Amino acid sequence: MSHPLEDSHRPDSVSRSMLPGAPAFHVEGGAARNGPVGGPARRTARDWIVDASVFAWAVGWWALILTYQLPAYGHLPDWMAAVDAPLGALACLSLWWRRRFPLLVALLSVPSGALANTTFGAGSVIILNLAMRVPWQRSVPVLCLMIAAGAPYVLLLTVPYEGGWLVAGFVLAYYLVFFAWGTAFRARRLLVLKLREDADRERAEHARRLVDTRRAERTAIAREMHDVLAHRISLLSVHAGALAYRTRRSVAGVGPELNGTEIAESAQVIRDNAHQALDELRDVLYVLRTENAENTETRDGETAPPQPKMADLKALVDEARAAGQTVDFRTETKEDGTGSPAPRPQLQRTVYRVVQEGLTNARKHAPGSHVTVSVRAGSPPTEVTVEVSNPLPIGVTESEIPGAGAGLTGLHERVELDGGTLRHGSVNGTFTLSARLPWYSPPATGPAPTEGR
Repeated sequence: MSHPLEDSHRPDSVSRSMLPGAPAFHVEGGAARNGPVGGPARRTARDWIVDASVFAWAVGWWALILTYQLPAYGHLPDWMAAVDAPLGALACLSLWWRRRFPLLVALLSVPSGALANTTFGAGSVIILNLAMRVPWQRSVPVLCLMIAAGAPYVLLLTVPYEGGWLVAGFVLAYYLVFFAWGTAFRARRLLVLKLREDADRERAEHARRLVDTRRAERTAIAREMHDVLAHRISLLSVHAGALAYRTRRSVAGVGPELNGTEIAESAQVIRDNAHQALDELRDVLYVLRTENAENTETRDGETAPPQPKMADLKALVDEARAAGQTVDFRTETKEDGTGSPAPRPQLQRTVYRVVQEGLTNARKHAPGSHVTVSVRAGSPPTEVTVEVSNPLPIGVTESEIPGAGAGLTGLHERVELDGGTLRHGSVNGTFTLSARLPWYSPPATGPAPTEGR
């Protein structure tokens, strides 16, 4: 779900009629290229307002010079005075095509700029537009051509008859100032264009990160639920199967007769395990929804459910034994002590899940087999090694190794996130699940895993 402030900064929330149309250049590999991308862009309302304003500017100067200044220039040849107004009018009309053809419009204005005084207003717009829309490699030569074409008029008519070298300097400044102004506009447009591209790229990257995060969250939820519920439901299956088997034998008269007390006890065990499965599911969802699972107090004052620790391994093994599994449990580490620091909480949860998955796989795929669970750490502890092994049932091939499903895949991801390694396979008829985990927190090589998973 997007944030309201994020929505307010999206381009869709801004009236596009007040944005400029697509520029006549774009950035590729750090350099601007002339010409519209994907064909000519339609003018926006803002573009129409700007174009009408610059056209009115040009026509206003054309009319002003034609009315008041041109009649006073008696030193002009008759042919030059006759073509001055038409050339100025054509220059004004050409402004409507300045967006699509900035270089062509500038080249066509060279004769009118060299001969006609009435092109003053239109020429200023054409020079500015040239610098703004054409790369400097091509705009600077065109500017030099404009200045060179106007030099004869300045030297032969302006200096002797229209104010001398001061006016000549004004004419040169006229070209340079409007060209510099257009260059500044171009730099700003390129910066805005680059910022828009960066914003679009960041928005796409943000959307991709959201998708990846949601996918990781779904994977984490699936992994945690599998680790918790697969173990508990397998215990339910074992107890319910044992009750069904004994009931069938009793009804068939080939086994001991079941009394009401035994049936009630078995049903109570099944009921207790079902309730415990629901409680564990609730605890898992609570942890996954908590922003920081290491905090025992939430913002509402609730106490976070306790997370499994290495000290709970004995209870886990006792549950498996109560379900009929034969388990040999060996441990050579302790939760805390004066000789070494206590294992970090994430390590303890991962060790618990590895043993839990190993027992569940053995119960599902090798029922009745003798399971050996070993948890040991060095002295001083630098890593913890967890091994769960059991003989393969008779007739099981390499392609039928117990636990080769989604549980081991999720466990592999969990162990890797904790900086460890997971190995599983069968050797000499014995399937072994082995994990090696660092005692201390692994160095950060990517996004930190969410605690409690």
